[in-house]
Amino acid sequence: MKFRNSVYFLLSVSFGCLFFHCDSPTNSELEKQAAPVYSNYLNHSDTVHYVGMNTCKQCHLEIYKTFIQTGMGESFGAATRTKSIAKYTSRTIVYDKFSNFFYHPYWDKDSLKITEFRLNGKDTIYKRTEKVDYIIGSGQHTNSHLFNTNGYLHQMPMTYYAQKGTWDLPPGFENGMNTRFSRKIGLECMSCHNALPDFVEGSENKYRNVPGGINCERCHGPGSAHVALKQQGIRIDTTKEIDYSIVNPAKLPIDLQFDVCQRCHLQGNAVLKNGKSFFDFRPGMKLSDIMTVFLPKYKGADDEFIMASHADRLKMSQCFIKSFKPSESPQSLKPYKESITCVTCHNPHVSVKYTDNNVFNNACKNCHGNSVKTVCSEQLKIRSLKNDNCVNCHMPKSGAIDIPHVRITDHYIRKSISFAEKEKVKQFIGLVAINEKNPSSKVKAQAYINQFEKFDSGNRYLLDSAKKYLPDNSQRDILDNFSQLVEVYFLRQDFKRVLGYVLKVGKEKVLKDFNHKSLNNEDAWTLYRIGESSFRCGDVSDACDYFTKAAELSPFYAEFKNKLGSSLVAMNKTDEAQRIYETIIREDPKFAQAYCNLGYLYLLKGNAFMAELQYDHALALDPDYEQATMNKAGLYLSQKQPDKAKNVLSVFLKYHPENRQVKALLDKLLIP
Repeated sequence: MKFRNSVYFLLSVSFGCLFFHCDSPTNSELEKQAAPVYSNYLNHSDTVHYVGMNTCKQCHLEIYKTFIQTGMGESFGAATRTKSIAKYTSRTIVYDKFSNFFYHPYWDKDSLKITEFRLNGKDTIYKRTEKVDYIIGSGQHTNSHLFNTNGYLHQMPMTYYAQKGTWDLPPGFENGMNTRFSRKIGLECMSCHNALPDFVEGSENKYRNVPGGINCERCHGPGSAHVALKQQGIRIDTTKEIDYSIVNPAKLPIDLQFDVCQRCHLQGNAVLKNGKSFFDFRPGMKLSDIMTVFLPKYKGADDEFIMASHADRLKMSQCFIKSFKPSESPQSLKPYKESITCVTCHNPHVSVKYTDNNVFNNACKNCHGNSVKTVCSEQLKIRSLKNDNCVNCHMPKSGAIDIPHVRITDHYIRKSISFAEKEKVKQFIGLVAINEKNPSSKVKAQAYINQFEKFDSGNRYLLDSAKKYLPDNSQRDILDNFSQLVEVYFLRQDFKRVLGYVLKVGKEKVLKDFNHKSLNNEDAWTLYRIGESSFRCGDVSDACDYFTKAAELSPFYAEFKNKLGSSLVAMNKTDEAQRIYETIIREDPKFAQAYCNLGYLYLLKGNAFMAELQYDHALALDPDYEQATMNKAGLYLSQKQPDKAKNVLSVFLKYHPENRQVKALLDKLLIP
């Protein structure tokens, strides 16, 4: 099953899911400004490339100096003592009570390392240490940690929370959801926390190179055309006209200006449009041409929000709604007129850490009058206590529901919330498309699929909601919705239904039509799901064909090759399977499943020594790996060493007493 943990928030959705859209200036009126102006920008051409921030600073040095101190400029970097803002002591330990793992961060000379270990009394019975290669996060709220294995990036199970000065598990790893060292850092995550990386096609999380933080071109677009014109001596008087060689977000209509910010400050359930990737958006484009972002909405939960929801929260505010004025002309030098946008309060080139509170208060006073007395009804005593700070009362700091230990400014500007309002019972409204008024049925269907797969796999009715948007009454319907129908029933584990769709379309047509490489690996995933369905239904030969094609389209997905190896073993093609497993291990030596399967293969070939060695490799990476535990116990039984088998199973059950398969095998061994 496919789990993508690039961006995480966990929300519980109630039964009766419906699709709603808030029809306000936030979306419907903004869409009327779908300005054709964005097509005029030279740097929207595929021939224009990114030049890097070091090129930009040659002409814009002062802006560069302040920008690199912002949260964006410090968003990502190599794991150095300078980059880390965390505190380290010998007593810095994080304990996960659900998995019974301890974690300890420390510096080994100039290398930051994290050790995972498990205790039995005072004895360390398991230990794994990984070197931290990158720190993600500016340090204003968090530092999280990534490690690099041959270009494959994974998140590590420790985060430093700056505001509380404490270490804990990362967001999404808590409450029994600890994925340890296996959370992949894919394009969705990397493309918002960094400048655009050199990504390896045919993978989910392999990179040739990653930049060191968000750079100028994320907001202004690729700069080669702009640089070329300036090198030719061509200058534009930007007080009189727009320089179309580079995007200045301040000169964009409201919707397109918001889209620049919303590309990353609208976190949620992102559904890419057909053929698009997270690389495709460029400033000045319509974000909805590339992706639609959904959020689950609840009545009575206006005080709850996720970390990166600044744009969505601002557009809920009466300050925005009432100030909204359509552009007179898309070529206007200030098309947003007096409407509130992100840059009304924020200079993106200057860190909020170095921005005086009066800058934000003055933005309020510009609309409400310089004499606060005329508009503020709060008691003078409280106003004095707050230093007449508008933000403190009307944009209070609050905890985000997706990230623990942080407090951030809520950008939903409103009157103070009463205790009674906070105590309202939440009522689920539905998945809302935040940046598009009328998304297509296929986009809505994918939103429900994503919601189930990435955020809320306990609520299977989300798949029912997805299916409502995917008709299958005719051959045409099935062809139009084939990939998503396969995905819905695969996630339902209705493998016969998946194969039923394949039968109606025809195997040859499926292999012919779903034969495209892409950054998102859509066709490869469709073939993988069909292959796994075939395997589960006992058709190993067909499974092998689909796994083979999936692995060709996405050669850096270890899961695809691993399943191909399993189908080859089932067909008694053990030499081919061995080459597959060995290839996986050379490519990604931290992929435990390949060691386990290679061990089983060695056992089939009668090489017990090599089999045990592979099982030990797998369990060193994951001591709770059920299949490796069962296989190792089986190896000992084949060698007539039942006591060793009992010990392996008993150790596993100490930490997973509810595991039925392991318990059943141990119970058989305990029978006299």
